Amino acid sequence: MSRVLIAPDKFKGTLTASEAALALATGWRAARSADELVLLPIADGGDGTATALAEVLPGARWVHVMAVDALGRPKMASYVRAGDTAVVELASVCGIAGLTELDPMRAHTVGLGIVMAAAIRAGAQRLIVASGGSASTDGASGALVALGAQLIGAHGILPIGGEGLANLARVDRRRLLAPPPGGAEVLVDVDNPLAGPSGAAFVFGPQKGAVGEQLSVLDAGLRRYASVLGGAPDEPGAGAAGGTGYGLAWWGARLVPGAITVSELIGLPAAIAAADVVVTGEGRFDETSRRGKACGNVLALAGPKRTLLAAGSVAEAMRSDRTVSLAELAGSTAAAMRDPERWLVAAGTELARSFDG
Repeated sequence: MSRVLIAPDKFKGTLTASEAALALATGWRAARSADELVLLPIADGGDGTATALAEVLPGARWVHVMAVDALGRPKMASYVRAGDTAVVELASVCGIAGLTELDPMRAHTVGLGIVMAAAIRAGAQRLIVASGGSASTDGASGALVALGAQLIGAHGILPIGGEGLANLARVDRRRLLAPPPGGAEVLVDVDNPLAGPSGAAFVFGPQKGAVGEQLSVLDAGLRRYASVLGGAPDEPGAGAAGGTGYGLAWWGARLVPGAITVSELIGLPAAIAAADVVVTGEGRFDETSRRGKACGNVLALAGPKRTLLAAGSVAEAMRSDRTVSLAELAGSTAAAMRDPERWLVAAGTELARSFDG
């Protein structure tokens, strides 16, 4: 009998990390019923982070807040409260997932700021912001406005969204809510700066619907934003989530690596140390997986010889006898995505059969 830690990330667009863990466990038990299975869903600071933390933080509960999405439409949002700590997830408040239309020039993070302010005013002493999955390139300017800042242009109050930042003249922070006494941390999974060729607009703008000249407009806005606010626009991670890393760092938050921070909060290193083998997974396993992503962190902690992995698809360079692709099992990516749970169960069985422990 072996102790098996099943610690997958979400399979984006199909299964949550918890659902993926259950499917892998079901498949593993079909082949090795005597093994002891420990399920520990993981995250890297993007969508699913709040849920992953809610499942393991002592006394965690969900708190509901009326906010707005990335396009300004009212929505009921939630954050996690565990003791004196609050966890706010950008993706679930004003992220790109679930949007039926994209507006890269005017999308914003006002909703994020509304929820952050609510958590601070409710007495949270420490704030953790999971920043991945954004729909906007506004440098967290919307969040700062919701926290009490005033962004002023040449002709008065600046419009919300990335497009208007090029006209920013000054910022009034007299009514800006301060970070909580225990500090605020922004979980990031990239090391891009705010602006420039490797910055938020040019690298991530296309994912949010920006094309052609829009990318240059958004980048110019971020440059103007940084010239007015100051701070550290070149800090690694400043460009995360459309510049949310930069804006919240200027506010007073610390930028921290999402995968590593989440793994410490959920007790992943200890769980890995106690396991004979670790099973992880994600939607796409490729060269970027080792650069700040949750599965890459598992591999770093456990080592490739103790890790088995299932993914929706696996890049050619990353394939080995310890990886399984759902697309290959199902015959195509489309088939795997139509019934991801079925094929993840099958992947769990195949990984169990390959394990000789």
